[in-house]
Amino acid sequence: MRFFRIYGRVLGLLWRDRAVAGGLAFTALMVAGLQFMEPVLFGRVVDVLSGSQGSGIFELLLVWGAVGLAGIGCSAAIALLADRMAHRNRLAVMHSYYQHVLAMPPAFHGDTQSGRLMKVMLVGSDNLFNLWLSFFREHLVTALTAGLLLPLTLMMNWRLGLLLVGLVVLFCGVAALVVSRTHKAQAQVEGLHTQLAGNAQDTLSNILVVQSFTRLEAESKLFAGIVQQVLDRQFPVLNWWAVLSVMTRSASTLCVIAIFVLGAWLNSQGKATVGEIVSFMGFAMLLISRLEGLVGFVARLVFQRPALEEMFNIIDAKTTVPDRVNAVDLGRATGEVRFEEVGFAYPGTVATLSGVSFTAEAGRSVALVGQTGAGKTTAMALLQRLWDPAVGRITIDGVDLRDMTLESLRRNVGVVFQDSLLFNRTIRENLLVGRPEATDEEIEQACRMAEAHDFISRQPQGYDTLVGERGGALSGGQKQRLAIARALLKNPPILILDEATSALDAATEARVQKALKALMAGRTTFIIAHRLSTIREADEIMVFDAGQVVERGDFNTLVRHGGVFADLVRSQLPPTLALVA
Repeated sequence: MRFFRIYGRVLGLLWRDRAVAGGLAFTALMVAGLQFMEPVLFGRVVDVLSGSQGSGIFELLLVWGAVGLAGIGCSAAIALLADRMAHRNRLAVMHSYYQHVLAMPPAFHGDTQSGRLMKVMLVGSDNLFNLWLSFFREHLVTALTAGLLLPLTLMMNWRLGLLLVGLVVLFCGVAALVVSRTHKAQAQVEGLHTQLAGNAQDTLSNILVVQSFTRLEAESKLFAGIVQQVLDRQFPVLNWWAVLSVMTRSASTLCVIAIFVLGAWLNSQGKATVGEIVSFMGFAMLLISRLEGLVGFVARLVFQRPALEEMFNIIDAKTTVPDRVNAVDLGRATGEVRFEEVGFAYPGTVATLSGVSFTAEAGRSVALVGQTGAGKTTAMALLQRLWDPAVGRITIDGVDLRDMTLESLRRNVGVVFQDSLLFNRTIRENLLVGRPEATDEEIEQACRMAEAHDFISRQPQGYDTLVGERGGALSGGQKQRLAIARALLKNPPILILDEATSALDAATEARVQKALKALMAGRTTFIIAHRLSTIREADEIMVFDAGQVVERGDFNTLVRHGGVFADLVRSQLPPTLALVA
């Protein structure tokens, strides 16, 4: 049943091309009928030539030629249209899969390796293409041929027809047995292939760690170990399908011999003409070739089914932050952010936030500080709606985040990450990520404000210089200034600075801080920081501890208060600076 369910879903993906698919199905029916006529005409010709029936040989040959030409034309039409339809829908499925995966929240991507996602998309779409192509080119004709041929052969000569029915039953029975014996093992093989892709991607993305820690041999052995597991599980599956191939070939040979022997006996009894025997030999050869092709297809589907199921499982995965049916477009927000008794816990963990309430007025800067794991980053993740609160709500300009579309929410929020995330594209293309319609003048102005224009101008191709994978062709400070320029160009009313300068040296940090001041002007800004020297000028500081806001106020007030924040300051700043504060 799983076999037919998967196959049915594969064909169901062609619904958008149902007119073409219907035309191909009709053409396949014509091919099946024409193929049935060829052995019949051959047998009639033999009977005429042997003198057992009347004349009309030239008329028969003319009809036979017309049937052959019609069959060639129909087959050519199927080949051409099926190819185009399969290519078109393969790319459509890839695009749909890609859009779906991009829209999934961090919870999904955190549990799924990117190498696995790429492998599933590429292998799955290739499998779909091959299945669609083989279905319309071969297997639909096979099904129609069997459905049309068997009843008609029984009408022509039921004794010889029963041999063909027995051949079909034997083929189907043996194939079902082999499928039942191999499908679980093949699923394990496909899981190991996915593991191979994930491990390879993980290793290649950390190539500097691999080389620095002399992990070349260890990683190679790990890969080889998985390869050996693939072979250990794959060979038994291949053995079963080799047995099936031998058995079906043997059954085909025995069937042809049986038709010849039975036909000769029936002819001696006057119950079958030589032409009928020849026709049934033609039927048998046609049916055998079709059934062998069908068995090969079943084998491929058994091998491909785990990959298809994996692809469908990803396509069926539901986002944890869906848009509501009546979600509204927020437009451009003024930037007031309010947390109201917000509580949240990651799946399988204790509460990360509990009873967090605060209001950030539009245009003000708010710093979030505290020990690692205190809840700062989680609070900002909730503001971007990467997750939804378990308790309470978050609003922007009085509108619950869950009542606005994700697109409009994230259009109003800009983020500068600790690790500047850049695409392996040109500087210009990276800057246009948040605002594709920006002009060259606007790009340059944003880069000047971010202290980035000068170093960009010194690049080999200026703004059209490729930055390399993850921005590897640029220094840390250059990447960070590009990230700031990208946020400036997006021009969001709400800004999140997630440890935006923590990885920079003092000289570079001074330039980036100047760029950040330009970026923060007039925006509601949230600053996540461990280095307290970077938040002295924040309008308000919120101190997180164990998922709660335990202190609030400006820098000097909190230092004088002598609480948690004052302890953090004393642990980081020289005593003289702490006293000045």
